[in-house]
Amino acid sequence: MLLLAGCTQGADAPSATTVAPSATSPDSPASPDGPRLVPGAVTEIATDLVMPWGLTFLPDGTALVSSRSTGEILHLAPDAAPTVVGVVPDVELSSEGGLLGIAASPDFTEDRTVYAYVSSSPTNRVVALTVAADLRSMRVDRLLLDGIETADRHHGGRIAVGPDGHLWIGTGDAFEPANAATPDSLNGKILRIAMDGTVPDDNPSGSPIYSSGHRNVQGIAFGPDGTAYASELGHRTWDELNVLRPGLDYGWPASEGTAGDHGEPPVFTIHPDDASPSGIAYAGGSIWMGALGGQRLWQLPVDGPRPAGDPVEWFTGEQGRIRTVEVAPDGALWLVTSNTDGATWGGTDPRPGDDRILRVELVAG
Repeated sequence: MLLLAGCTQGADAPSATTVAPSATSPDSPASPDGPRLVPGAVTEIATDLVMPWGLTFLPDGTALVSSRSTGEILHLAPDAAPTVVGVVPDVELSSEGGLLGIAASPDFTEDRTVYAYVSSSPTNRVVALTVAADLRSMRVDRLLLDGIETADRHHGGRIAVGPDGHLWIGTGDAFEPANAATPDSLNGKILRIAMDGTVPDDNPSGSPIYSSGHRNVQGIAFGPDGTAYASELGHRTWDELNVLRPGLDYGWPASEGTAGDHGEPPVFTIHPDDASPSGIAYAGGSIWMGALGGQRLWQLPVDGPRPAGDPVEWFTGEQGRIRTVEVAPDGALWLVTSNTDGATWGGTDPRPGDDRILRVELVAG
């Protein structure tokens, strides 16, 4: 079951509507900022990757992708084999940890900087990397944030550069649910820091913490109006898409999705069997959300902070687990599959050519 979530909490919360997810792919809903979009042609950008996790675009339209297990960052260019830029040191592989999210600086051409979320011990951290002009080497330039508790699972790990010019970081509860509700823990939170690692003056907490009560944040994206969205793995009842607002508590562990009356209600909830969500991206009036256990791509129509239509599922079972979704400079979606990571939850046997980077054209429906 899938729910367009709306609770009575908050003046802006919509009313709840229950819908069944489609078994096929119906027409995509109309977009508030243009024609409705549906997936079109799918092409392979890269194959035979080992545990890819994060992906970020460079100003020239090429991309970098991180390998969770090896700590490598690869450079992807059209019609060329991936090349190794370098290896991030002190990456520690665990069931869900390793080298996770990456994000290129908006000023990459000038500063050559890429930000990375590193899972290690005794803590997880965010670092700034400097990449050589030829994209054949890199170094750790500085530590931006440390002190994120580590564990075997629930690292979070997604990072994104917001329209405010700051780094947004999703963390997990380190498999200790109480961390999400503990005010001085960086776990189970959305963190927001300046690109030099300092705390922005308008952070609600006077610390890197922007919001709390999250179980395991796996995706962060922004709409054209600046609305911030995050995907979050639930426990056994509801996975969530949340709209992020400063200083709010999103309920975990007291509430999960719409189960419970504590915390800010999600915009959408999906049963974990159909989702186990990971990366998200905004395009054409929808959040596009990769599903790990659900092995599909979800299209979640939004109008700023509110749902704007029924969810639509695409590619169910066709590509296996989808880890990351990003919008390319040309408006297409790039999907990162996650079939070589040995996951037991929603796992699938790798097929020839896994793992892959796929380009999905978005066309008017």
